[in-house]
Amino acid sequence: MTLRTFVLIATFMQKLRFTTFETVALEVVEQAVPIQHYLRQPQRLVRAIADPRLMEQVGGDRYCLKMRPLQILNLHFQPVVELKVWADARGRVYLQSESCEIRGIEYINARFHLDVGGKLTPVQRAGKTYLEGRADLAVDISLPTLLALAPRPILEATGNQVVKGVLSRIKQRLLEQLLADYRDWASDAAQQPAYQNPLSPAENPAA
Repeated sequence: MTLRTFVLIATFMQKLRFTTFETVALEVVEQAVPIQHYLRQPQRLVRAIADPRLMEQVGGDRYCLKMRPLQILNLHFQPVVELKVWADARGRVYLQSESCEIRGIEYINARFHLDVGGKLTPVQRAGKTYLEGRADLAVDISLPTLLALAPRPILEATGNQVVKGVLSRIKQRLLEQLLADYRDWASDAAQQPAYQNPLSPAENPAA
């Protein structure tokens, strides 16, 4: 191996970082029970936006999510992410990854890191309620030597497209499922004898 070849390999072996984000702004048709009450139960939100076959609650506000298999060039792998999902008194929901692993592929597992964080907030404007949020996703990976020799622009474009697709699928499921689940939950909750409507001023996100 010549010195020039070694330098080229070392350059392309540098860790690659792919980042993306998604935002959401969703008008809410309020039901008998305000959506802030629904959002205080983040396990409902998790079940609404994640495939239940790939999600497992591991205790408290933590969940184990098997993400759909990813492919970067000829590299196939399936991240397993532990997420913390929690809500505050005003119904603001937070999500943060706490760990990630690639099961069964130790080479990739040792060279892969995924970080995802997000926030979903109910807001009121002009007498209407909206859900506004943002999620950020970053992936750090060092590719095997042969794959790392591919042109860096191709690697970056491919990786960014892959991580963009991850958040896009989550956003689409949220748009399709969250409000439908809220309607079902509110209908059931409103029929419970112990239910008390409305929010107190301290719980009102506009206060």
